[in-house]
Amino acid sequence: MTQTAEKAQPQASAEASAYVQGWLKWAIALTVALGAILEVIDTSIVNVALNDMQGNLGATLSEIGWVVSGYAIANVIVIPLSAWLGDYFGRKRYFIFCLIAFTAASTLCGFAPNLGVLIFARILQGLGGGGLLAKAQAILFETFAPAEQAMAQGVFGIGVIAGPAIGPTLGGFLTDALGWRWIFFINIPFGILAVVLAVLFLPRPTASPKSTAVDWLGIGLLALGLAGLQTMLEEGQQDDWFTSNFIVAMAILGCVGLALFIWRELRTAQPAVDLRVLRFRSLAAGSLYSAVLGLGLYGALFAVPIFAQSILHYTAAQTGLLLLPGALASVVTMPIAGKLSQKIDARLLIGAGGLIIVGSMVALTHINPDTGTDELFWPLLWRGVGTVLMFLPLSLATLGPLPKEKVSSGSGFYNLTRQLGGSVGIAILTTLLAQREAFHRAVLIENISAYNPLATARIDQLSGALGAQGSDLATAHDQALKLLDNLVNTQAAILSFEDIFRVVGIVFLASLPLLLFLGSGRTGRTPPAAH
Repeated sequence: MTQTAEKAQPQASAEASAYVQGWLKWAIALTVALGAILEVIDTSIVNVALNDMQGNLGATLSEIGWVVSGYAIANVIVIPLSAWLGDYFGRKRYFIFCLIAFTAASTLCGFAPNLGVLIFARILQGLGGGGLLAKAQAILFETFAPAEQAMAQGVFGIGVIAGPAIGPTLGGFLTDALGWRWIFFINIPFGILAVVLAVLFLPRPTASPKSTAVDWLGIGLLALGLAGLQTMLEEGQQDDWFTSNFIVAMAILGCVGLALFIWRELRTAQPAVDLRVLRFRSLAAGSLYSAVLGLGLYGALFAVPIFAQSILHYTAAQTGLLLLPGALASVVTMPIAGKLSQKIDARLLIGAGGLIIVGSMVALTHINPDTGTDELFWPLLWRGVGTVLMFLPLSLATLGPLPKEKVSSGSGFYNLTRQLGGSVGIAILTTLLAQREAFHRAVLIENISAYNPLATARIDQLSGALGAQGSDLATAHDQALKLLDNLVNTQAAILSFEDIFRVVGIVFLASLPLLLFLGSGRTGRTPPAAH
């Protein structure tokens, strides 16, 4: 054995001993993964129940939308603060507190007597849930040795990837069978289980929580900036964007608040959020790529249920079942991706996953009025596979090179960009969907006139068929025009959905050069210095 190898062996043993050993590390992984799954599912589980909530609580469409917006705003505010909160209160104590807060807020959501209480409870739920998401991933990086990170992050990734698809499926069944309140009550037993597991298995901190000074100004500026930005994204399309004074005010609040927050955090000695961690090139590039992944994970997925319910006239439960195979494909692919990540350069896997998603988006651009479950099955299944091949290696390539003490701060940024990527993606795609539908309708209407023989022949054919059913000539003609108008609206909607899927595919294709700034994601090496 060479002298270098002799030195390397005890060094590797010392590094391995710094991490949790044996069965306990997997108990920790399952505990934090359960917390993350609860949080991620609740980002989408309410979407299929909004109509029932609206009718039951007597709310308008814009008012009920705050059930979703309040949760999302609270989420993005607390995620970047999770590293500081974990240091200040202690990692285990803070994670258990988040679980208790999330479970208690879920109970309050279920019993909410009116819309105001429900929105307030959803904000509390989002504040607890955001802490779960960021701390879960950080705890895994601090618990498992580098060589075991791929499988550990695979356990975490199952919830993050499959959650957005499982949410509507579970929510649809619970809403149809038991009522909308049960989409919140279902969290209670699992939340209690997660609290018990966290108390039993999360290791006690080896050091006392840091009694650092509280950066109240930084926290306040972050809350104002992210709340303004997220509110603008959530409500922009509904309020016609910048024609609304409210949206303009939120945009100004978001930009000014975040600018002052960055200025504050770079000047203070004890910041609430360590922005200096972005000096690590892998984190900066990986966080940017994470925003693109958020667009594919949340943005593209939001369009499929809308298409299924508005064009195919699926129920909430049927829509959930449509998304379920893709979620199951993600679960099956995750351990495979974990094994591959230990042997193959992360950039190759991320690139392959991105190209698979591009292919699935191309397949979805061929939807038509006759499209059904069979035609959507394979594109959605491959989308689930491609997302996993991106998510797991990207987590390793982004956070793996960071020093252990910087993982918690890095994880907050990484998860924040994914959440914001999804919010930005949904906002952009929702606006684009409406604009492209109006555009395609205008183009199609131009072809329906008395000077177009095909259009007049179609109208005469419909009028004749309706007249044969007993309608007089004038009534039959009016009914024919209404039928043709409905056909135009349907075709315009389908063409706009095709545009949406095409844009998502182009974004994933254009993001591939970011791979050049990522590391290989190989485990078992000493973290490099900052770049």
